[in-house]
Amino acid sequence: MPQKQNYASKAEQGMLKKPPSPPLSECFPTVAGIVIKMTYYRKRANPILMLRTVNILPVDEACFNMNCMIKGCSDGGFDLTSVVSKMVMSRKGAAKGKLSCLGHGDVLDPAEHASVEYEIGVRYKRLR
Repeated sequence: MPQKQNYASKAEQGMLKKPPSPPLSECFPTVAGIVIKMTYYRKRANPILMLRTVNILPVDEACFNMNCMIKGCSDGGFDLTSVVSKMVMSRKGAAKGKLSCLGHGDVLDPAEHASVEYEIGVRYKRLR
């Protein structure tokens, strides 16, 4: 039970730090939806930490900063904002890439930080 309370308080603190983002429809009016598929990796015997799919609809927040999933990492994460912005500007439908976490932590050796491979798909509204 204390672990759940600790997690809840950390999640609440994280939410308080982050200012709310405008909805996707305000930031990118031509976009009908975005799907982000990520594979989180760590430097261990079992390298795949997690598979994650995030669906972003026009009513959802246009927040593309994903948290690092390594326990003890602070101020880390993966910011896909520039990738998504460039895709929308050029009306690209898909992109793939890799990012590394630049966070830090008392417990973590810099070599222990996570990395992520991502695939982003953007669906656009039909032009009339």
